[in-house]
Amino acid sequence: MEGGVKVCHHCSRELTLAAAIVREDSCPYCHSDLKVCLNCRFFDPGMNNQCREPQAEWCAEKSKANFCEFFDFRETSAIGRAGFGGSPSDQGRARSAFDSLFKKS
Repeated sequence: MEGGVKVCHHCSRELTLAAAIVREDSCPYCHSDLKVCLNCRFFDPGMNNQCREPQAEWCAEKSKANFCEFFDFRETSAIGRAGFGGSPSDQGRARSAFDSLFKKS
């Protein structure tokens, strides 16, 4: 993904990685494990085993370091990024639009 950035699943801070992630690596900001399902591009809560890689073994704790050999750090767009949930202003506009659907005139 061109222009993609790697972001910690826990603190949503952008990461600059000089080498491939190993099991012992942690976020320099919040010290959360980095080689975790929640940071992997294959993680998908709607899939079997919550993973799009069919050969991956089940991992019960998605936020804890694991030994998965299919791990590939997820990249997200650098444009308009504020973590995975969008910017706070985007969230506010979405909430306002949703709430306006149920207002009585």
